[in-house]
Amino acid sequence: MTIAPLPTGLGVRTRLVGDPGGLLELLPDDRNPLSWVRGSDGLVGWGEVARITVSGANRFAEADSWWRSFTEGLRVSDEVDLPGTGPVAFASFTFADSSPGSVLVVPRVLVGRRDGVAWITEFSHGDGPSAMRAVTPVRPSGTLRFADGLLPVAGYRKAVAEAVRRMRAGELDKAALAHDLLAVGDAPLDPRALLAGLARRYPTCWSYSVDRLVGATPEMLVRRVDGTVSSRVLAGTIWPGECDDLPGQLLGSAKDRHEHALAVDSLADALRPMCSSLDVPDTPSVIALRNVSHLASDVHGKLDPQSPASLLQLASAVHPTAAVGGTPRDAALALIAELEGMDRGRYAGPVGWMDGNGDGELGIALRCALLDGPTARLFAGCGIVADSDPDTEVREAAAKMVAVRDALEDTEPG
Repeated sequence: MTIAPLPTGLGVRTRLVGDPGGLLELLPDDRNPLSWVRGSDGLVGWGEVARITVSGANRFAEADSWWRSFTEGLRVSDEVDLPGTGPVAFASFTFADSSPGSVLVVPRVLVGRRDGVAWITEFSHGDGPSAMRAVTPVRPSGTLRFADGLLPVAGYRKAVAEAVRRMRAGELDKAALAHDLLAVGDAPLDPRALLAGLARRYPTCWSYSVDRLVGATPEMLVRRVDGTVSSRVLAGTIWPGECDDLPGQLLGSAKDRHEHALAVDSLADALRPMCSSLDVPDTPSVIALRNVSHLASDVHGKLDPQSPASLLQLASAVHPTAAVGGTPRDAALALIAELEGMDRGRYAGPVGWMDGNGDGELGIALRCALLDGPTARLFAGCGIVADSDPDTEVREAAAKMVAVRDALEDTEPG
């Protein structure tokens, strides 16, 4: 665990503001912009008051303990009192217990909007000055060169085929396998450019940026608000060109329905011990995105009022669901580590935000890239079951990777 030194005498104030316009347009520069935005609502932040990096199987508990301690020591003036006001931390956790780099970042300035109400939150030392700073132009990505990552397409196809063989032999039911791709520019990449491109193309997804991980996810791992919990499970995918009736094809696919049921069951089983009631739909719906369509189920519950779990306690219990891990969980995680042969880092891990009340939203870090100077490492993956076809799964991963590729290349100027 690594904790940056904390300044003393911290105060934080949230106040109402008029319409701030597009939230992503407020991000002043490319220095670690922070974002969780869907449509016109969400949160953006910049500057850094505090951070903690954690690793290992106890990373959620360590981060939760640190966040509770940090917020208890603040002087808070919250004139708005909505989820996402007062002190807020942006979060991004690794997929695997063994990976380093899970992080909470507390921004110096945050601007939020929810249901037409907008606010600004600022940290200060006593009567210190505002941390607002001048906005610099967003730098386009320019010409990009693409190269194999740690697991190229040929290796991914081979991994999928081996996973299918083991599932047909009865070793496990499902594993979500992924591969990566490198995009290299001529100059350092501006995360704001990728954020804007993703938000424009996928307005129904949550566009996020935390510590150089930038993406747009359609999948809500867990949301906690005022004693309630909700989650959106996505598993089962089809993409344009497969048939004329995509929703009908997807809902009628035994393979995709089986994959989806495994993901829903794993989430519900993890949430039930912490809930007094849990509503799990019997039949999934279909959500259509620009590049793919997914089977989706929205799960809702009420937390146990005697000991309501915090957002990070919930995340620790449900991650990884079968949607991004597999079933049985331990066997799937071992298979992923063996066949992928790469460190996913924070891809497919929880990403989002939390406030001082323990409320917040954590999505699953999908459709994303990790930015490092002029290089972006893109990720995409698929749920593999015994009926999976390796060539089809390769095409599905490519269809999912289109989201970030197009946004990076800026093939559709806004």
